[in-house]
Amino acid sequence: MHGFANPKRFLSLVRWLTPTMLASGLVLAAVALAWGLWFVPPDRLMGETVRILFLHVPAAWLGMGGWAAIAVASAAFLVWRHPLAALAARAAAVPGMVFTAVCLATGSIWGRPTWGTWWVWDGRLTSMLVLLFLYFGYLALAQAVAREGGSSRIPAIFGLVGAINIPIINRSVVWWNSLHQPPSITVGKSAIDPQFLAPLLVAVLGFSLVFGGVVLARMRALLGDIQADARLRRKAGEAA
Repeated sequence: MHGFANPKRFLSLVRWLTPTMLASGLVLAAVALAWGLWFVPPDRLMGETVRILFLHVPAAWLGMGGWAAIAVASAAFLVWRHPLAALAARAAAVPGMVFTAVCLATGSIWGRPTWGTWWVWDGRLTSMLVLLFLYFGYLALAQAVAREGGSSRIPAIFGLVGAINIPIINRSVVWWNSLHQPPSITVGKSAIDPQFLAPLLVAVLGFSLVFGGVVLARMRALLGDIQADARLRRKAGEAA
């Protein structure tokens, strides 16, 4: 793992891995969405609104997964001073934030016909909204550090502390009386009908590959900015 901390080795890897992940992810996501929109029958209870499942669930998964990636990368930076760990955390923040926002938006659209309202201060919804605000805070901290030259430990510590919200989101429908349905997929079993489960799993895989490709592309761009800034500083020093 530490071998890929070398920027040249990392760039040689992501040069082909990024487009591969993006292309395969987009294809799988498109297939899953088409499958869910046009070939899956209406649900017995939710009717046609069940089709939003194929976007809402992957978005929720990747909203939480994005912060999990921030926490893991932050821990790697704090413990091992991994050269690319801080960049990985910053790179995961924007797509994670976007998927969290998509989750909240699709959840509200889904909730309107199901619950009769766009929003309730339900445990799952509220903790997911907190996650969105955590993303805003993390990005503000990371950008301030990059701009002002402060310690990268600050956003890393924030990333670890914010991870406390992930198990709260996951268990919220169990801990509190919730309008949100209980977990449909648990370890070793699923309450989802196979005709819905198959395209859902394809959608999760497809969007996860897209997420990974975007993270790698952002890491490559951030690393390029750092290298360009270092070259400018070096030239300025030579000129002086």
